[in-house]
Amino acid sequence: MNYLKWLYPGMKLKRWLLLFSLGVIAASLGLAIVFNYKYIGVVEENIFRLVYRATGKYYYAVTTIAGTAFFVLGLAVMAFSTRQIIRSVVSVLLPEGSDKLVEIIFQKRKLNRGPAVTVLGGGTGLSVLLRGIKSVTSNITAIVTVADDGGSSGRIRHDLGIIPPGDLRSCLVALADTEPLMEKLFQHRFGGAGDLAGHSFGNLYIAAMTEVLGDVELALKESSKVLAVRGQVLPSSAQTIRLAAEMADGSVVEGESQIPLAGKAIRRVFIKPENAPPVASAIEAIENADACILGPGSLYTSVIPNLLVGGIADALRRTQAVKIYICNVMTQPGETDGYSAARHVQAIIDHVGPGVIDYVVVIAQAVAPHLREVYARQGAYPVAVDAEALAALGVKVVKANLISETTLVRHDPVKLSPAIMERVFRLKANSERMKLLDYYLIAEHIKELKDEDRK
Repeated sequence: MNYLKWLYPGMKLKRWLLLFSLGVIAASLGLAIVFNYKYIGVVEENIFRLVYRATGKYYYAVTTIAGTAFFVLGLAVMAFSTRQIIRSVVSVLLPEGSDKLVEIIFQKRKLNRGPAVTVLGGGTGLSVLLRGIKSVTSNITAIVTVADDGGSSGRIRHDLGIIPPGDLRSCLVALADTEPLMEKLFQHRFGGAGDLAGHSFGNLYIAAMTEVLGDVELALKESSKVLAVRGQVLPSSAQTIRLAAEMADGSVVEGESQIPLAGKAIRRVFIKPENAPPVASAIEAIENADACILGPGSLYTSVIPNLLVGGIADALRRTQAVKIYICNVMTQPGETDGYSAARHVQAIIDHVGPGVIDYVVVIAQAVAPHLREVYARQGAYPVAVDAEALAALGVKVVKANLISETTLVRHDPVKLSPAIMERVFRLKANSERMKLLDYYLIAEHIKELKDEDRK
């Protein structure tokens, strides 16, 4: 029944089929006028004669029956010819067949009507979230922190004076809709002991594109075309930023990679320069979003640095979007030792003020004992959920079973995206701006998300 999908709402094909039919009717009428209506009368007279010879009687309704038959035949010929044209084109462009094509078109149309989601963060947590959300909507913007100064990104930043490409690359790959080989290529790290050792090919590619085009935002846009990215990836600022932390004892540690290694409680973090300008497209994405999501990721080195870039926090306060913070599953040694969920939220408010979080997503399930022991040896423990303290901070709590327990305890994108997107869909469904067709697709999305979550 895949052919029925050609007629589904939002496919933008029915209008052209109707226009094609009107064109055939107009052409037929034109031919009748050109050749004079008398010829139509000749056809009608011959139909009467054939019926009379066959039955010996005159049936005056025979012309209506004949006309209907010709009309149905015409429609059948139009449908068959259209189908053959589509099959002919598909056989060249997509050897897998038209069933695959209609599924691709249907999914893309549906995803394009999904809510506009802007995600802010960095590190592996952000890419995990993006992998889940891209299966629900194509209207995604990832705003990525640019304070990274370690590994391949740090070396490129130091050598070339550009913003670190590592987290940007991970987000591009997470949102990519391309062949597995291309993804492996962008994630490939060079071995050996030379100057290339440890560098990611994707990092070098983005660095090269930035130098060729002279603009990192344009470089990311062109890279997105290569990887067939759903949505867009933006840096929070095009200026190189250095992250610093003031510790509880008054000392200051500089460098994103050095802060967790200090082994001291963090009082606050700040960026240098403090007036780093935001990317204009990032502000626009926040203001036009249906939902803005913070995290998951390291609180002080991935989430908060984005909010410290000039204009980002103010844009979050102005936007009509629902603002969701995804709290980490485990505490992070050197950053959030002993932190509860409320203390995570309080740290964000202390840095940028209230009004940037409406909901906080926390874990409802318990971490397996054997994994708790493994993490405890590293100084990490499950983040305690103090619902009353969170409510006192003016945020609503969303509890869900969202973790994937293998050898690591982390958010599962298959579970995380349905929990978040269902809430976003329901909020969008209540919007006065929503069209009836959008409501149909939203209802279908919610059903699919629940089915996926059950699996």
